[in-house]
Amino acid sequence: MLAFHTISQLGFILAAPVVSGFYTLTHGLVKSSLFLLAGVLPSRNFKELQQQSIPNSLWIALVVASFSISGFPLLSGFGAKALTMKNLVPWQEIIINLVAVGTAISFAKFIFLPHAGGESKQKLTIGFWTAIILLLAALFLSNAVYVEAYNIPNIIKALAVIGAGWWLYLGVFKKLSLKLSRAWEQFDNLVGMMSIMLVLLFWMVLA
Repeated sequence: MLAFHTISQLGFILAAPVVSGFYTLTHGLVKSSLFLLAGVLPSRNFKELQQQSIPNSLWIALVVASFSISGFPLLSGFGAKALTMKNLVPWQEIIINLVAVGTAISFAKFIFLPHAGGESKQKLTIGFWTAIILLLAALFLSNAVYVEAYNIPNIIKALAVIGAGWWLYLGVFKKLSLKLSRAWEQFDNLVGMMSIMLVLLFWMVLA
């Protein structure tokens, strides 16, 4: 899922290349956090994860990263999305808003995982937690890059997009058993898919 999601995020980066640096930074911080965390989860199958509790410490880290990439205020994902939206023409903004709702749906899977106290079955090193803390702290600190994003309309819009995504996830997508073949995430296939998406996204930017 994380690899496929990178393809969709290219839309934000290519739609407003003038301000893409901030979004790329935010995306890199979030994905680095999530890939580290995914490696220590009890399973990579969401149906299995929904039937067991993960430690609160891992869940909180997953929530912070998922909140940021969904555009939640106080994290850099909020400012990055707001800055991107500011540099779009109206028809592009409609498409990117739909992508943003899709992002909220995708990462609701992490946010609504069952969780409880206790320790991970896999021994987590100090180095692991140091990396996670630094990455998540950077999501809060880099939020200062675009403080102008904090106005009532932007905050309401961000919360509405996230709320719509969560509502769709809980009401529709959580009940579905959609599973993509892992073969699609192999390097060759991923490069092919990214090439196709790049062509489509460049067309969207230049149109």
